[in-house]
Amino acid sequence: MIRKTKSPFTMLALIALIALLLAACSSNNSSNTPASSKVSEEPSASASASPSDVSKETAAADTGNDNSEEVKLVGYLLGEAPKGMPDVMAALNEKLKKDINATLEINYIGWGDIAAKYPLILASGEDVDFVFTADWNFYVPEANKGSFKELTQDMFQKYMPKYAAKQDPAAYKAAQVNGKQYMIPTTTPDRKVGVIVLRKDVMEKAGLTNPTKISELGPYFAEIKKDYPNMIPLNLDSQYDLPAPFGALVQEKFAYAGAPLDSGDPSGVGNYTDQEDATGKILSITDEPVQGAFKYAAGIMKQWYDAGYVNKNPYSNKIRSKDNFCDGKSGVAFGNSIDIQATLSSCKDKNIDTYIMPVLSPTGHAPSNSWLNNGVAIAASSKHLERAMEALDLIMENQDYVFNAYYGIEGKNYVLTADDKLALPDGVTAADNTYPPDAAGFWFVDKDYFKPSASWTDSYIELNNKIKDFLQPIPYLGFTFNTDNVKTEIANLKNVSTQYFMPLAIGAVKDVDKQFDSLNSKMKAAGVDKVKTELETQASAFLAAKG
Repeated sequence: MIRKTKSPFTMLALIALIALLLAACSSNNSSNTPASSKVSEEPSASASASPSDVSKETAAADTGNDNSEEVKLVGYLLGEAPKGMPDVMAALNEKLKKDINATLEINYIGWGDIAAKYPLILASGEDVDFVFTADWNFYVPEANKGSFKELTQDMFQKYMPKYAAKQDPAAYKAAQVNGKQYMIPTTTPDRKVGVIVLRKDVMEKAGLTNPTKISELGPYFAEIKKDYPNMIPLNLDSQYDLPAPFGALVQEKFAYAGAPLDSGDPSGVGNYTDQEDATGKILSITDEPVQGAFKYAAGIMKQWYDAGYVNKNPYSNKIRSKDNFCDGKSGVAFGNSIDIQATLSSCKDKNIDTYIMPVLSPTGHAPSNSWLNNGVAIAASSKHLERAMEALDLIMENQDYVFNAYYGIEGKNYVLTADDKLALPDGVTAADNTYPPDAAGFWFVDKDYFKPSASWTDSYIELNNKIKDFLQPIPYLGFTFNTDNVKTEIANLKNVSTQYFMPLAIGAVKDVDKQFDSLNSKMKAAGVDKVKTELETQASAFLAAKG
């Protein structure tokens, strides 16, 4: 999801992440983001976010812990703060102050700054209590560096009793790095698939009906180029969207998975597996079917780029396609079946009919997400481990807090209808809602509390009903790769992919085959085979332990 021309968070990792997260990575989310923005509000008597029918149990009653000293907790999430965040923080802090005598300050690391800022914040020793983490977002390498506190079952039982009562024991095992746990994984892995959203009016003019693959959208793009001068067919942002069309094209050929397979780092590159291959065979970028699928995708992207279907400099664009799709500036909206809901609602408000196309493998499946897809870690520098865990227990597993963190302020950002559906208050539209669902980065909360939306379109309801049939477990679900023995090679591979792969992903090359020849030789020289050998050793042990 994050890439800039000179960023080490490289394109090759990002297109690999599409298969897992398109998502990705919860995710997921709005991208007009400052490098690190802070939202902190003291409790406000006027702020309230409690659904009328939820319980008001307190942490103190559950744990019996000594919370006599008031503390301020500092957390870091990914993305950017929605406009309504100050009110939401005031409501959260009002409850936290009452329940555990704590207040919370949330800071944001912008999508485009994660590779540089995330490790730096953890290494700086600054006042940080907890931080979003995931298997696709530095969990393994940061755990190996000692950036997170080790968590034990006794801690979960004492400070996070609601969470401990809900969590599957397999999640704890999945979160282990070198036999120790450093993450609080979500209790409800995302149930989502990547999606591509089109406009039905353009489809009709293009004579396109019921497309199932992105490669079929040539006539749709041509129609936009012809009759919609203010719309760019593929108006890609520099962060989430840039690898999306390439990744969807690769997915037409095989159910590939890359990073975080080949590292616990989002910028790990060069090695893959077919997610539907039960043997778990490890493939490098020069192996088939990887090379053939990548060349297929790059060839189509070149055709589209040369035809003017791709914005010429996506590296400088920070507006996601889903955020200007309903404004008529982007012909396609990329996202996943969770984060696309606000876009669909906004288009519905503007009388724009939409068509939703899931991104699936050749067999019609998408990978199940692991518990590690969304999680939280306690920073090694935290002076308030116990209180941070208590706060996270409430935010993740208390319905009152979940609604507040995820949906915002009742009566201002959402209401519940008589038939228990989520709706917008009178006079509020999806476009001007100051706290859209899924936008604030609290992706680790318990999703079993979520409500269906009254604004869901028929096509979205149809997609949502099919998701459980699309999802399929993958051989390496929960696998984490210890990169200690190949750190140098992975750093070299990142640099090579930035220079030689990024242009291929958007089609901005003169000759696809020659560019791949250069990429392949540079990847070999950078040590892709050594990384593959190390990965095979650890992957084999993982599969053997699974039985």
